[in-house]
Amino acid sequence: MEKATGVGESFRELVAVVARLRGEEGCPWDRQQSHASLKPSLLEETYELLEAIDRGEPEALAEELGDLLHQVVFHCQIAAEEGRFTAEEVLARLKEKLIRRHPHVFSGLRLTDADAVLENWAKIKAQERRAGEVGSSLGELPKAMPALARAQRTTERASHFGFDWPGPEQVWQKVEEELGELKQALSSGDKSRAGEELGDLLFSLVNLSRLLNLEAEETLSQAVDRFLRRFAYIEKKIQEKGKTLAQASLEEMDCLWEEAKKMEPPKG
Repeated sequence: MEKATGVGESFRELVAVVARLRGEEGCPWDRQQSHASLKPSLLEETYELLEAIDRGEPEALAEELGDLLHQVVFHCQIAAEEGRFTAEEVLARLKEKLIRRHPHVFSGLRLTDADAVLENWAKIKAQERRAGEVGSSLGELPKAMPALARAQRTTERASHFGFDWPGPEQVWQKVEEELGELKQALSSGDKSRAGEELGDLLFSLVNLSRLLNLEAEETLSQAVDRFLRRFAYIEKKIQEKGKTLAQASLEEMDCLWEEAKKMEPPKG
């Protein structure tokens, strides 16, 4: 195979490689795959890409982007074999969508800043949905999406239509209100109601995160990482004493937890 001379040629060569893998003389594993069977791989590659972004390593990022692109081309090849659509059609639809949703670049519309761009983007998407008579102007985010991220994207979309809190202070009041309602539900012993109130509290905290310009999903992920680091420290110190976690007292573990916190680099 000749060396690619540009992005277009490189993409065509990639499509040809995937098609060969799916061919009669190709890879038995590749030939057995379907859109459904590839879902776990697609999810795994997406999370590996997110980790590469967090690590800030260009080589890892490039590799993971390639792995994710492979998944996209794989799905395109399966669809092409079924006569549904081709990679070229996917690219054409994407190009048309990008041009349609960026009138401030391609059609002379003047927008002053990024916020104005996002508001106009939301309006364009809402118009597209009305034209197709599908759902509300907020769209339908995938239910498989992590709940915190789905909540934040939903409230962001609502904010583009003016349905939003004036500022973090008002949301903080809502958080306190929802916390009070959760306490009341717990006192009543109504588990179903307690679940609803806990959901409302979490949703309010997501709104607070958004108005503080923080990603709720990312901040919780970082909190989990901190917990794991501190717990690993506890376990290591307990083992150094010749004991197991089951043999350690809660007071002992709390003390080691505070030690672990003090050993972390200062915030900010």
